[in-house]
Amino acid sequence: MIHMQDTDVSTASAMAPTLDANPKGLSRDPVKTVVFASMIGTAIEFYDFYAYGTAAAAYFPQVFFPEVTPTIATLLSLLTFGVAFVARPLGSLVFGHFGDKIGRKNTLIVSLLLMGCSTVLIGVLPGYATLGITSVVLLCLCRFVQGVGLGGEWSGAALVATENAPANRRALYGAFPELGAPLGFFLSNGLFFVLEMTLTPAQMISFGWRIPFIASSLLVFIGFWVRERMQETPMFRLAQKRQTVTKSPLKTVFKTSWRQLIQGTFIVSVTYTLFYTLATWSLTYATTTLGFSNKEYLLMLMAAIIVFAVMIVVASQFADVLGRRRVLISASCLLLLFAFAFPYLLQGHRNFVGAMTFLVVGFILMGTAFGPVGAVLPELFSTKVRYSGAGISYNVAAIVGAAFAPTIATWLSTHWGIQSVGVYLGIMAVACLISLLTVKETKEVDFTK
Repeated sequence: MIHMQDTDVSTASAMAPTLDANPKGLSRDPVKTVVFASMIGTAIEFYDFYAYGTAAAAYFPQVFFPEVTPTIATLLSLLTFGVAFVARPLGSLVFGHFGDKIGRKNTLIVSLLLMGCSTVLIGVLPGYATLGITSVVLLCLCRFVQGVGLGGEWSGAALVATENAPANRRALYGAFPELGAPLGFFLSNGLFFVLEMTLTPAQMISFGWRIPFIASSLLVFIGFWVRERMQETPMFRLAQKRQTVTKSPLKTVFKTSWRQLIQGTFIVSVTYTLFYTLATWSLTYATTTLGFSNKEYLLMLMAAIIVFAVMIVVASQFADVLGRRRVLISASCLLLLFAFAFPYLLQGHRNFVGAMTFLVVGFILMGTAFGPVGAVLPELFSTKVRYSGAGISYNVAAIVGAAFAPTIATWLSTHWGIQSVGVYLGIMAVACLISLLTVKETKEVDFTK
């Protein structure tokens, strides 16, 4: 994975002369600054969510819900996982408003700090044995605040990347924040894997699960340092120069771009459903039904996530050449096939070949569907409402596609069998395909308007 990122940075660096050739006469940040400033925030975002997803599936049922049956405890724990997704649209409204009104840079710094501080607080919360039901309330509160901060993160990071990109490389640059997803996953699950190899199960329940949350403070510090040193994006400065910055971006985006909001939401929703089916639901299913240990399945997930990272870059490069719609429509059709095929891979006791095939194929499709999104969502909206539009679409998609995906999938597999989880994923793929068929190609859109 590290090798892949270095290659990507080298590729981006080779394009620096193109980036500097700015017809509007506006200076832009160096490519390395753009890469790290856009990637670090989403890396922290996904690190936080993966850490919570892993803890919610494996540890929180015993820490925060010890007085109910294991199945109910798992469902309740996964429901707290959805709290942040519900809060994210609120964050996208707040941060989108300020991002389109005062600029991308300062808005991104505030969202990063809000997100990071709430994550660290989760790591120091007392459990049910100490505070009773109050511990659950505080957990949900921290999760809600985390979601508000997350609501302004991805869209701002995508704008930092794409608004600094050459016109013919927007999808590739848009892949920088997308690469934060596998990077955050790798860091979070890698740390959990090391902890589980080092600590006993009792120690993990007692204090080990807290370490990844507290450790995120280091990533927050790095992200703050990088973003403090970047400048405002050239597209927003151009809008300021032209005096086209809107005073009411939320009112404008809902009035002029409501159709794009709906389209963007369903284009992204399936990637959320797929990801949390692969990374959260399957972890619970594999360890409770298929006979794998947490350590074994986390190791398999970390191996498969490398494929995810590679495919983000590959799919984004194809999107720059062939167009966004062709790549994403192909991915949606293949996802529909995968939805009905994968239940046959998760059969038998400790079926390593089947489980690994499920993860690798799933993450290949995830990377293909997710990579071009970093360019597509910003391209659907004009500069004056781009932060708001991309953020609202992305975060409403988080509710539609992911907020309760692990809970729904767990309930479906328990009551209707694993094939019903495939039907659920297939329905989301169809919704994405319909949205893509109603969207015009955005590859050649004038990004300065």
